[in-house]
Amino acid sequence: MAVYGYARVSTNEQNLDRQIEQIRPYLEDERYLFCDKASGKNFDRRAYKALVGSSETLPLLHEHDLLVILSLDRLGRNYEDIREQWRHITNILKADIKIIDMPLLDTRGGSGTLDGRFISDLVLQILSYNAQKERENIIRRQREGIDIAKIKGKHFGRPEIPFPENWNEIYEEWKAERITAVKAMERLHLKANTFYKFAKDTCENQKSVRGEKIS
Repeated sequence: MAVYGYARVSTNEQNLDRQIEQIRPYLEDERYLFCDKASGKNFDRRAYKALVGSSETLPLLHEHDLLVILSLDRLGRNYEDIREQWRHITNILKADIKIIDMPLLDTRGGSGTLDGRFISDLVLQILSYNAQKERENIIRRQREGIDIAKIKGKHFGRPEIPFPENWNEIYEEWKAERITAVKAMERLHLKANTFYKFAKDTCENQKSVRGEKIS
């Protein structure tokens, strides 16, 4: 049986030392410590793929080997993906996992491998359920907050740009071709898309006042 350690931080600027210090006592050989500086949003990571294998490489983890990780979020951030990887390691590779800061997540267990894996799987299911419920609650609270804000008259998105005070004067000069659109934008301090939007709205309003059909 070999003992492997895995540590991860999300960016190159973050430090792995704390995780390594916690994992080191479990290792017989520090060459079996694998580290990634990569996001936890997925498992496309060089060191992790070396441990569990990929379409191009065979896994380093074998039956009865032990993978030691400081905390579950160092394995990944998405609990559905974590459960899938957990099953791959424990059921396909038949290796064990120990999460240091959560003693119940240790598939070796205190009363035999089968019991240990059952308890760990159960704890992981509960964690996954709680994580999913919290995600749903966050979305629900956000939606409720937006609905309440809308009732109170709060608008979301970019604020509407008001028509410049001298809009009508310069718009009529531009329509009469006494100035160019570029010159009109300069005098109004507007970008092209805003200028033409205002021009379109003004034209439609004038047609509506005159009772003309708006195409």
